[in-house]
Amino acid sequence: MKVPVSEAKASLTELLHRAEAGEEIILTRRGRSVVRIVPIEPELTYEQRRVLIEKVRSMAPPLAPDELPAERSQDFLYGDDGLPE
Repeated sequence: MKVPVSEAKASLTELLHRAEAGEEIILTRRGRSVVRIVPIEPELTYEQRRVLIEKVRSMAPPLAPDELPAERSQDFLYGDDGLPE
């Protein structure tokens, strides 16, 4: 939905309700699109993020018994002190 800025001033509350309902509102100035009003996605809670991470991890293929995980694949480049050899 495109709305001129001059009209948006008078109906801002209604436009916000429509945007919250999922509608995209584009404000125009002199017929040119200048601003988009869209709803903000709700932030995930800590627990929701953990569940999502675990779901993604479960999709990865399992490692072979002799295979190193990616975070350990370059260990041979470093000594016991953690510095490059």
